[in-house]
Amino acid sequence: QVHLVESGGGLVQTGGSLILSCASSEFTLDSRPIGWFRQAPGKERETVGCISINDVTTLYADSVKGRFTISRNNARNTLYLHMNNLKPEDTGVYYCAARPPSRFACVESLTEYEFWGQGTQVIVSS
Repeated sequence: QVHLVESGGGLVQTGGSLILSCASSEFTLDSRPIGWFRQAPGKERETVGCISINDVTTLYADSVKGRFTISRNNARNTLYLHMNNLKPEDTGVYYCAARPPSRFACVESLTEYEFWGQGTQVIVSS
């Protein structure tokens, strides 16, 4: 059973932009904190950013601050990761994940997220 579906990945040149989407047909995304994560080849999965319920809090990894932004479209039950000024080190598979609805806060720890998508590939060429 697939709870979350990411899309929007692709190949882009350094300095380019992409918008990733995270959608669900199983639950309403604005009822849960949602995180974005990425995994580069040969590396561990890392947190990119997250957004709390009601968008009270957003957190971003230092490596993406000022370049990436998380937003929601509740009417479409979709979450977005806007990525600007992309760098080769941003290459990886990007995942969205949801915390339980009983949790309000946005947190960095991967283990706090219970439902994951299958990921979308982003490749930034130099």
